Amino acid sequence: MRNRDVNFIRIARDGERTPIMRAVAVEAPIAIEINGIGYAVMMATPDDLIDFAHGFVWSERLVEEAGEILTVEPVTTAIGHRLRIELIPERSERLFERFRHRVSDSSCGMCGIENLEQAIRPLPRVTEQETVADRALFRALGHLRERQPLNLATGAAHAAALCNREGLILVVREDVGRHNAFDKLIGAMLRGGLTWGNGFALLSSRCSYELVEKAALSDCPTLVTISAPTSLAVERARATGIRLIVLARSDSVLTPD
Repeated sequence: MRNRDVNFIRIARDGERTPIMRAVAVEAPIAIEINGIGYAVMMATPDDLIDFAHGFVWSERLVEEAGEILTVEPVTTAIGHRLRIELIPERSERLFERFRHRVSDSSCGMCGIENLEQAIRPLPRVTEQETVADRALFRALGHLRERQPLNLATGAAHAAALCNREGLILVVREDVGRHNAFDKLIGAMLRGGLTWGNGFALLSSRCSYELVEKAALSDCPTLVTISAPTSLAVERARATGIRLIVLARSDSVLTPD
């Protein structure tokens, strides 16, 4: 279930109180197990979880191609959801090394040289360099809202969209978390054998450095976000060759000079 109805009381400025029912987006813990290891617990919308699993292990740099993910088993429990992921045995060493850093990060924060190096890891440069026409950006922006059913119902979900070079929206994934939505989209692309194909990603969120990293790892040449970027997002985009489009509105967009 992506959303559920909750009873509220609407309080007007004049003091009038009216009972109403409103849909709210579902947020639940998703425990991620990889090759039998309890790797992480994410708070997410429990929908498109197989896509989420694929995109998550890709963004964590645990695999290099979709075929290295053997199985994904979503399991619903009384208190949340569990994603059991099985990778090929050849990825075990990479899994254990990444897990060791995650444990270190969670126990003491970004507190040492090793952790800082892990936080700002080198990223590949994107291979596609063709510039998307401005009209394509505005075409996609004009149709994104209608492709966000969860957000239309609740007003509380982010979207990540794969758009082709003409601005046609091909695939959309939603989640209460902007990172999760992008992981779900990347996972859906991996499972479907889709590439960016000189198109672009359109995200209904601010542009944080983590989203730039996910874009770079998925070889996305152009990243468009509805809200503003952080300084590190701009720096990382320049370093990877990603064309960044931010504060994207129906009448204008911004791109770093």
